[in-house]
Amino acid sequence: MEILQSYQSILETRKTTTEEALQLFDPLEPVDLDFMFGRWQGSEIDTSHPMNGMLASSGWYGKEFIDSETVHPLLFADDRNHIFKVAPNAIAMDWMLKIPAIQNDAFKPLLKLATSLQKTETSQARLRMMEYRGKVSATMVYDFLPINDSFRKIDDSSVLGIMDYKNLSEPFFFILRRVSNVDN
Repeated sequence: MEILQSYQSILETRKTTTEEALQLFDPLEPVDLDFMFGRWQGSEIDTSHPMNGMLASSGWYGKEFIDSETVHPLLFADDRNHIFKVAPNAIAMDWMLKIPAIQNDAFKPLLKLATSLQKTETSQARLRMMEYRGKVSATMVYDFLPINDSFRKIDDSSVLGIMDYKNLSEPFFFILRRVSNVDN
């Protein structure tokens, strides 16, 4: 019961510690590749990670999994709520991590402009079943970055994601909620 209460609190506040987030992630059920197919809307969980706020400030919408070879890891929404795909950029990501003030609201227009310049229709990742923290589950593998996102099932329409980025010592946590299946 304590885990359920902690989970509900984290979902409501979107804030916790890395240790508590791992305690919630570890017992969750793995998901297979088919479960992940579709479009998902994302939200960050604040664990005081260097990336906290970066995605939200830049207009991050979520992810889309067409099939195991065609994945769009970064969907963003413009000011008119049009969804577009973005190619991840290692140089920009590392630069933003070095300047924490970039997450300040004053930089939102700059972040949104930078994001809009990275538009693509080309798949930027793929899905594989991989072991992470003792369980084999669907994992998104970026094509050009040393990043894997592992997913665990919260319920039939949401997953807890954990980003494992080789250049950072702590994982980054997020929630994805299913918007649609690929067939829809």
